[in-house]
Amino acid sequence: MSDVGSRVSVVGVGPAVERKACTMTTIVHLEIQIDPSHLAGAAEHLSATLAATRAWPGNEGLEALVDDADPGHVVIVERWATTADHDAYAAWRATPEGRGSLGEILAAPPVKRIYSESLPLSL
Repeated sequence: MSDVGSRVSVVGVGPAVERKACTMTTIVHLEIQIDPSHLAGAAEHLSATLAATRAWPGNEGLEALVDDADPGHVVIVERWATTADHDAYAAWRATPEGRGSLGEILAAPPVKRIYSESLPLSL
């Protein structure tokens, strides 16, 4: 990880501490809630939908994590070489050609979070 010129304030107990943010592989968490009536075929449906994600330039890998307490709650963790790679993919997914059928098995809209900086920890 390389240092970035900007500084980030970390607030904790006591005064704020200045730390340099570090660039990293972009990590995307896509949280989905699968409709209970679609749980049986969810893995097959996700595999078909996510094949295009995995094949997209800049995608370094992905996995689907299942919540131990709720098998319908899945977090898809995507690793991207750059945020720009993910942004290009997301723009394609917003087109008629890129729109998949994932929404057909969901009980609620997905929630996406993008992480492209980390804080160096003194561990």
